Amino acid sequence: METTADTDNVQHAQADGYRPVRRIITDTNSDGKSYFLSDQPAPNRTARPGLPVAHVLWATGEARAPGAEPAPAGHAFEFHSRGGSLLRIVDFPPDETYDESQLKQFLDANGVRDRSNPRHFWFHKTESLDYAFVLEGEIWALLDEGEKLMRAGDVLIQRATNHSWANRSGKPCRMAFVLLDLAEGEPL
Repeated sequence: METTADTDNVQHAQADGYRPVRRIITDTNSDGKSYFLSDQPAPNRTARPGLPVAHVLWATGEARAPGAEPAPAGHAFEFHSRGGSLLRIVDFPPDETYDESQLKQFLDANGVRDRSNPRHFWFHKTESLDYAFVLEGEIWALLDEGEKLMRAGDVLIQRATNHSWANRSGKPCRMAFVLLDLAEGEPL
């Protein structure tokens, strides 16, 4: 049974202004009955000044942390998980708040930045099939050719293409991403 205390602990904003992501995990007991294993803020949260706030809620494949918790606090994740999947919630601040040099360093460290003089600083490409859901706010999805405004409830199927996210709204945008590794030769 859910109590007020269960939801209160994730409704309040952190010092950076973004509220935690509530992660509820189910399991099966020894009698074969399903139950709620946990209900708490996601432990893996990365917040660096000038960059988006990212929460990895679950991981399978090579990126998964060893042990019972696949996404513990402090575990570093690449953009996707080879041989598996990542579930990530990202809070994108407005574009004007980014530290572009720090973002480029981050993208370079992950080997995904577009270095061909892209039209936006976030342009990158991963070898993954990504389901991108806008949960709150709005954001522009940019490709090499064209862009689309996405609002809460919209979904983008990103098929290992060069892309960028532009938050021109002046307000944060929260998105959910399911990133699936692509097997060699797998059709998109």
